[in-house]
Amino acid sequence: MLEKMRTGLLGLPRRYKRALQVTVDLLLVWLALWMSFVVRLGLDDAPHPFSSHLWLYAAAPVIAIPIFIRFGMYRAVMRYFGNDALMVIFRAVTLSSLLLALVVYWYSNHATLVPRSIVFNYWWLSLVMMGGLRLLMRHYFMGDWYTAAQHVPFGSRDDAQVRVAIYGAGAAGNQLLAALRMGRSMRPVAFIDDDAGIADRVISGLQVFKPRNIQRMIEATGAQEILMAIPSASRARRREILTYLEGFPLHVRSVPGLMDLASGLVKVDDIQEVDIADLLGRDPVPPEAGLLERCIAGKVVMVTGAGGSIGSELCRQIIGLAPATLLLFEHSEFNLYSIFSELEQRCQRESLSVQLLPILGSVRDTDKLLHIMTTWGVETVYHAAAYKHVPMVEHNIAEGVLNNVMGTLNAAQSALQAGVANFVLISTDKAVRPTNVMGSSKRLAELILQALSRESSPVLLGDSHKVPRINSTRFTMVRFGNVLGSSGSVIPLFRQQIKAGGPLTVTHPNITRYFMTIPEAAQLVIQAGSMGQGGDVFVLDMGEPVKIVELAEKMIHLSGLSVRSERNPTGDIAIEFTGLRPGEKLYEELLIGDNVDATHHPMIMSAHEDHLAWEVLKERLEQLLAAVAADDYGRVRQLLRETVSGYSPDGDIVDWIHQQRRLEP
Repeated sequence: MLEKMRTGLLGLPRRYKRALQVTVDLLLVWLALWMSFVVRLGLDDAPHPFSSHLWLYAAAPVIAIPIFIRFGMYRAVMRYFGNDALMVIFRAVTLSSLLLALVVYWYSNHATLVPRSIVFNYWWLSLVMMGGLRLLMRHYFMGDWYTAAQHVPFGSRDDAQVRVAIYGAGAAGNQLLAALRMGRSMRPVAFIDDDAGIADRVISGLQVFKPRNIQRMIEATGAQEILMAIPSASRARRREILTYLEGFPLHVRSVPGLMDLASGLVKVDDIQEVDIADLLGRDPVPPEAGLLERCIAGKVVMVTGAGGSIGSELCRQIIGLAPATLLLFEHSEFNLYSIFSELEQRCQRESLSVQLLPILGSVRDTDKLLHIMTTWGVETVYHAAAYKHVPMVEHNIAEGVLNNVMGTLNAAQSALQAGVANFVLISTDKAVRPTNVMGSSKRLAELILQALSRESSPVLLGDSHKVPRINSTRFTMVRFGNVLGSSGSVIPLFRQQIKAGGPLTVTHPNITRYFMTIPEAAQLVIQAGSMGQGGDVFVLDMGEPVKIVELAEKMIHLSGLSVRSERNPTGDIAIEFTGLRPGEKLYEELLIGDNVDATHHPMIMSAHEDHLAWEVLKERLEQLLAAVAADDYGRVRQLLRETVSGYSPDGDIVDWIHQQRRLEP
């Protein structure tokens, strides 16, 4: 009945709602005036409204209602009624009471006397009635009028809503509470907070529990999930909290970070799964503005592979550094459309004066690359275009070599011919002592840049005229490990498998990987690309390697589930070991040798790696192209082994096209 009436009132046209509010306030004014006599004189001696004080009952609403209208009391939406609206009521009621006092002072000299305390009583009774009724109706329309007793065990209701506890009773926690009560898809039942000063107190109708009392909170409230509302906490602190919460059968999710909230990208009620970066527990080092802007501000910048995981994040950060023009070069139409639309909307929203140019094309098209760089006068290139999925490239050797090696060669030679000032290659830790084609192809790409950077006037590969080219391009390489959430990353896969009920597939119990967030990696790439003299191989500090099976266990626990194993056969989700995939290593390295120097940036190191002379490398590349053209993958592997230091392929060659041709009669 109450719910049906609530829905009906919310569905009324706005003019009817205002008329209803005015009518109720008229009745409240009369009631407050009559109650003021009752408080002063007692119920028996209070004058009848239709006695000699009828003039007062007529004057009170005539004064009050126009003032209430003028102060905007009927413009407030009751569901969003807050402190500002209460202040409006206070000022409007106070002014109407003062004007009523003047009327009483003037008129009571000629007629029946009115006790002076009546006006004071009328003032505070009006405040209590009008403010209190509006607060009550706000809770009623939000559907949470019953929550005042939720912290009492016997006051809880048995409904179908998911019961959630909010970790953090600060501003973000209270905003989240209000959003949840309005949405009504979840039922907040408790706060959890580290502040001992508010422990066991009640905030917004919810009891605040200490972290050590979470088990008692679960038993008292039946909480099923925990929502972390501590956006300003450091990653190290969030990791501590998440590690502690693993011990409870609760699904843990969070509200966005403080910077996302401040930038307006998300709202406080945008609940998401726990950021895996919080499990790493490493806070990013603040960037150096000079390094970020050096190769970008006021310049024409080009990003190849602009629609990929790293390429798109590079574009997001570049447009915030005020380039004159940003060229988005991408071979996937959908990816290019997605990143261009996102950046275009941001430029409009933030009034950024950046010219965005989406260009469809492949890094295997040398002529197009040169034409673009020359036409637009490109000054800085971030080369992120590459095939990165190890097993996929292992089975498509020709495409991996042509895209990763020859694509880099084409982009680098085009940049050299066009006079591009800065060329930055996005490399990978898999280029270090690789066991797969992807890693060896990326190391070969590094060797190309190393060789070109040492030539002041090289004769380029494919130049039939053998004309030396003036080299004014500063080539640098930035090498790092896996990024969280990138295409092919294990994190989205685990989330899908948990949602499907498992099992989680891990290749080996001892496999480890380095991890870094995409924004942090892109930011460091830009800074590293501004350093060095040319031919530098920069290595990002990835922190400690993460054991994948432990990461899988943490994700299961933070989903409120348990791991099924021999020790716990009744667990919810199992972890299965599938064996290393073709070309996959147990662990990755960031350095080929031990020769590394620190830079003035604490997260960026400079590696001293072996290199080949350009003429020697050029001959190897010509042989490699010929071997790929002839589908001679044995020769391809031999050339990679001869050229890439430490390349040790694991297993037989399994190129799908090559294998099928061998089977044909």
